[in-house]
Parts: sequence; structure tokens; C-alpha cells
Amino acid sequence: MNNIKIGNILIGNDQKPFVIAEMSGNHNQSLERALLLVDAAAAAGAHALKLQTYTADTITIKGAYTINDPNSLWNGKELHDLYKEAYTPWEWHKAIFDRAKEKGMLAFSSPFDETAVDFLETLNVPLYKIASFENTHHPLLIKVAKTGKPVIMSTGVSSAADVEESVKILRDAGCKDLILLKCTSTYPATPENTNLNTIPHLAKTHNCIIGLSDHTMGIGASVAAVALGARIIEKHFTLRRADGGVDSAFSLEPEELKALVIETERAFLALGKIQTNIQESETKSLFFKRSIYVAQDIKAGDVFTENNIKVVRPGDGLHPRFYLGLLGQKAKKDHNKGTPLTPEP
Repeated sequence: MNNIKIGNILIGNDQKPFVIAEMSGNHNQSLERALLLVDAAAAAGAHALKLQTYTADTITIKGAYTINDPNSLWNGKELHDLYKEAYTPWEWHKAIFDRAKEKGMLAFSSPFDETAVDFLETLNVPLYKIASFENTHHPLLIKVAKTGKPVIMSTGVSSAADVEESVKILRDAGCKDLILLKCTSTYPATPENTNLNTIPHLAKTHNCIIGLSDHTMGIGASVAAVALGARIIEKHFTLRRADGGVDSAFSLEPEELKALVIETERAFLALGKIQTNIQESETKSLFFKRSIYVAQDIKAGDVFTENNIKVVRPGDGLHPRFYLGLLGQKAKKDHNKGTPLTPEP
């Protein structure tokens, strides 16, 4: 699981988390809003901006299905109409990608069919993302792998056998740099169905970098994912959830995206290494641990008791390990109240 270099960015297990802001359909069919989303994502510290590249006609057909699920954000909508509302016009892609690059972010997309790959190649995208609902679309996997570019694949709505087969398809078709994202394809996802303990399992099984495509509310799941080994975090992003939009209900607002970037990096830095001894940074704090002090004046020949010696702060007297052994013994010299007890001759 070596580092993957994309442009001047390294993604790997020894690198800080790579945060992807997923625009999806939150532009609400306004290019001006799409560009504002780019600016806000960059200001929040996101490392990449991701689009989805499809049209309603490349993903479904009119009349194919109407969503009938009272728990769905899109209940009552026909799929074709939903995708027509959510898609990012292909003629916008270059302007959005250019804006992201100007702001120092990587810009790429999820293609949903082979024609989208051909189009994205004309824009020279640096990598590709395979969405969960497309991860068994083998012709698409082969098309993407043959570009030779890094591939990120979400693993939602997939069995272990599905993922294993898709990984093999990608690798056999030429994909050398592969990243898998743990994903729960419900919108929004709940903490209970997120199952982050899958992350180290995926890393061990497929010997690749792992991340999280996070559809939960808030940033807690993403921070926990980093602690379990995730090094890419993908979150849907909007300007304000109150603005509406197909994915707005489970998207982060700018202040939350900024917190995600900060807190996932903190989680990564806090992992550190296995540490079993006193750290150099702690040496000054040693003084404020407890030690044995003289609580009453003691004359030579007096017996040490619980009344005349105490274990208190600071730590410049005898170590507390000697306390019980001293009780009942006679002092060999005078000791003044308020002084650290030191070894006797």
C-alpha cells in the first residue's frame, strides 16, 4: 500500500487525510452557484472537488421507474426527472474544474457510462471515481482502468464477492493505483449502518488505501474512520442546506466542511506511534507528580507515621513506592515540615 501521487498531492497511510468535497447536484442547476461552491470548498480547506458526469438519458430512460419509498428523500420522483434535476451540465465541467485548479484543489468526477469517460479524458482529469451504484458495471470499470489513471471505487450496495470481482476487473485492465471507499448507500446513512470496522478489513483483504464515502450527518463518523485507517474522506457539500437541492439534506455546510478538514487531520496526527515511556514533551510535567513530603517536624529517632509524612505534589521527594516501607521505621536525622523527604544516609 504505497503512496499514490496525484499532481503534487500524496495519498497514503502515512499521509494526512485527503478530503473530497462532493458537489453532486447541489448547484441547483446554476453555474454561478456551482462556482460559489468551488470557492467555499477551497476556503474550507478541501483538497479536491468532485462532480458526477452523466445525463438523465445516459443513466436511465423516461418512464422506467418512479420512487415509491416514504423514507426516501426523493419519494414520488421519477428517476429520469430526478437525474435531470441533479445532473451537472457537461458544458459546465471545464469552468468548474478550472476554478477548482485556480483555488489549488484537484478536480475530477464520477463517470456513469463510457461516453462520460471519453468526455472527461478531453478535460484531462487526474483520476476517476467509481460510484457504488456503478461498481459492478464492468464495461465502465474496464474503460476507466485503461486510462491508466488512479481509481477510487466506493463499495456500497456490494457483497464481498462483488468487490473482489470488481477489484480484479480493474487491476486486470491496467489499474495500478486503486483506493476503496467504505460506503453505505443510504441517504442519509445512520451511524448504526455505517460499520466503520470494515475499513481495516478492506485494507487487509485488498492491500490498498482505504477511505470513507460518508453519507451520515455531521463529521463524527469521518473522524472515527481516520482512526481506523481511512485516508480519504468524501462528503457531499452545499452552501446552505436550507437552499434545498437533491442532496442538500445530508450535505455539509462550509463551516462543517472546515471542521471536517481540521478534525480529521487532528485525528490522524493523534494516532502517532506506539508509546510506552515518558515522552520528551512530558519531562517538565514529571515535577508535578506526587512524592513523599514531611508533614510535621521530625527529629532523629522519631518514627515515620501517616501523620508526619504524606504523599503530595510536587515530585521532588522520594518516590511514593517507598511510602509504605517507611512507615514504622525510625528517622536517622532531623526533617523539617514542608520539605521533600530525601534518602537518609
